[in-house]
Amino acid sequence: MKKTLVALAVLAAGSAQAGIELYNQDKVTVSMTGDVEVVYLKDKAEGAEFQQDIQDADFGFDTRYAVNDDLQIGAYWEFSGDGGQADTGDVYMAFYSQTVGSIKFGKTATALDDAGIGGDYQFGINSFFNNGTPFSGDEAVRYDIDKGTFYGTVAFLQDKNGNNDLGEDGTYFDAKLGARVADFDFTGFVGKAKFKGTTSTTTQKADLTTGEIVNTTVTTPFDADETLYALEARYAGVENLNLAAGYYSLDGDANEAGVDVKTNTFGLSADYTFNAVTVGAGYSRSSSDLANTDDVNNWYLNAAYSLAPSTKAYAEVGGDDADNSQTGIAIGLKAEF
Repeated sequence: MKKTLVALAVLAAGSAQAGIELYNQDKVTVSMTGDVEVVYLKDKAEGAEFQQDIQDADFGFDTRYAVNDDLQIGAYWEFSGDGGQADTGDVYMAFYSQTVGSIKFGKTATALDDAGIGGDYQFGINSFFNNGTPFSGDEAVRYDIDKGTFYGTVAFLQDKNGNNDLGEDGTYFDAKLGARVADFDFTGFVGKAKFKGTTSTTTQKADLTTGEIVNTTVTTPFDADETLYALEARYAGVENLNLAAGYYSLDGDANEAGVDVKTNTFGLSADYTFNAVTVGAGYSRSSSDLANTDDVNNWYLNAAYSLAPSTKAYAEVGGDDADNSQTGIAIGLKAEF
């Protein structure tokens, strides 16, 4: 019926990478972007076995026309093959200005897509926001501005087409504001989802008099809210070393209407690069005010080797102390262009 805000926040990447320039003439540029990730994964769920998983298989075309020295208008279209299933990824029209920022209309990510700390691939804080089937939102509007020291994003999403799990009258808003000071980067996020609409359930029953099958449809309204706040800090003042800390608070009744639940998560991460090898580690602790729910400690360790520019092989282990959980293992290859 609907997804939680954490799921909604985790929309697919909304800004095209530099990519490979295919065409540049008469103020028109066309670039191709893409990423592929294939992993052999043994999940943390008890009893899970190794299996191959295609987690990214995307390519897109970013076309822009220079109106003048400051303003560009463009269109972006992405093909997504994540999980081995062919689908359309992000599709949007946009205006880009170096002076006043950019604005996008269509199917794209929102601000909380950028949330998550650490260099994990499958089992860490970053995965808290980005794992599973990434999805972008139809009917989205996103504004970005980056002035070097300060940067920000504001996004809005509705669900009149029924593609975003919000309900026909549901809405979603989020924003981020960041500041870069010396070797620090601080970012704050807020997201608000309102799930509102109806669901229909159809049952079949035989008429005792005629013997005919009668269909009965029951329409049930739903109305729920979720709010997420996040604060992140990153430090890169030591060569080749990255440190980060994050705090996340989720509050709402999207899982069960009328039952408000609050969850808090605090995380730390670090990674260090020497030559072509990067090693990383992270830890987080989550607590919930849901009855009979214990705090959960989560950890990961990984190492990645750069095979070529934007191409790496990685291995990662991770786990937590939740019930019915085991140590997860991932071995993967990841490439971007």
